[in-house]
Amino acid sequence: MPALSVLGAMLARSYGMFGGKRFTIIQTFTATQDWTPPTGVTEVEYLIVGGGGGGGRDNGGGGGAGGFRTGTGLAVSSSNTYTITVGNGGAGSTSGSNAGVSGGASSIAGPSPFTTISSAGGGGGGTIANDNASTGGSGGGSSFPFPSAGTYTGKAGNTPSTSPSQGNSGGSGTNASPNFATGGGGGACGPRAATSTNSAPGGSGIVIIAV
Repeated sequence: MPALSVLGAMLARSYGMFGGKRFTIIQTFTATQDWTPPTGVTEVEYLIVGGGGGGGRDNGGGGGAGGFRTGTGLAVSSSNTYTITVGNGGAGSTSGSNAGVSGGASSIAGPSPFTTISSAGGGGGGTIANDNASTGGSGGGSSFPFPSAGTYTGKAGNTPSTSPSQGNSGGSGTNASPNFATGGGGGACGPRAATSTNSAPGGSGIVIIAV
């Protein structure tokens, strides 16, 4: 489910649109920090998005979007402190031989027996003549072989694997003269760049908790 749809559902409950009797507190985290649940709170809903991957340079592929995970009924305790980690976006490629940098993972972590919930960063986009895109929450898009004809396959998303899937694979790049195509990242984030142009970085992740 898209992030805005999940957030909209959380907000709707807080206004009683679903016949609920309680208020919903929504906390949005855009930087890494500790968090303690309010007194009496025993479970939360969450949305976790990893940082996006940077795009590849020199007709490179797009960076993959950060992994996206959401859920309900996550058990917490107001006597514990939890670490909210927000992944940074990966830097765009500045060299024809180096791929875009993968984004950082976002997560909620706490003391045992709490199980960390993590969304992987998006994979970096590949650069021309290098099959060097990266896997990630959503995989980085590939560039294409050069000067020989051929295809570089976009890198896998949902890496590491989660259920339901946290992302999609990146697009493939093809060199079949006179047509040259580079792959977009899975759920594209940092866009690819044209020849001799540095590419864009991926966007930062986010964590939203509804109490």
